[in-house]
Amino acid sequence: MARYIGPVCRLCRREDMKLFLKGDRCYTEKCGQERRAYAPGQHGQNSRRRKASDYGEQLREKQKVKRIYGIAERQFRGYYFRANRMKGVTGENLLMLLERRLDNVVYRLGFASDHAEARQLVRHGHFSVNGSRVDIPSYLVKSNDEVLVRESSKKVKRIGESLTAVDRRGVPQWLEVDKENFRGKVKSLPAREDFTMPIREQLIVELYSK
Repeated sequence: MARYIGPVCRLCRREDMKLFLKGDRCYTEKCGQERRAYAPGQHGQNSRRRKASDYGEQLREKQKVKRIYGIAERQFRGYYFRANRMKGVTGENLLMLLERRLDNVVYRLGFASDHAEARQLVRHGHFSVNGSRVDIPSYLVKSNDEVLVRESSKKVKRIGESLTAVDRRGVPQWLEVDKENFRGKVKSLPAREDFTMPIREQLIVELYSK
């Protein structure tokens, strides 16, 4: 699966907003979006952002959400069609599926500083769900699931450092974290009001509905 390996601050500048792809750096004065709040590229500093067409806005919204969660097009499209088959509002179902991914839950609980790090930690088998080792980043958690750092992984430096900074980022209301015991719990499934990023999911639905 193709993945982006370039500078992630460039992605934030392309979307003209912070996507928090660089962990703790996004909260400091070193943030690329804060230092260079203009489009990337050779002519970015001297060019003006043009008003996008309806299709352009829809495309940018899809790209933004894909970059937030670090998902490629084929997988993202699969989530959309799955959300479309579910009861309820398709756009909200899509966001709920993305939030329930194990790598995202690990990030939200504070065990990783960003989504990319969370994905790597999950793949390396540092976490278990309800006592069973899970190394699939796309694993979907359910209500009342417990996510634990495995005993042999509690000394991993990156996990400890991320936990110390989780208070600054905050933990969503649908999750609960016990920092001392390296344990997290899914209190309930995420709702639309739990999303703090400015996402217009209806534009994504309109794009795929064409």
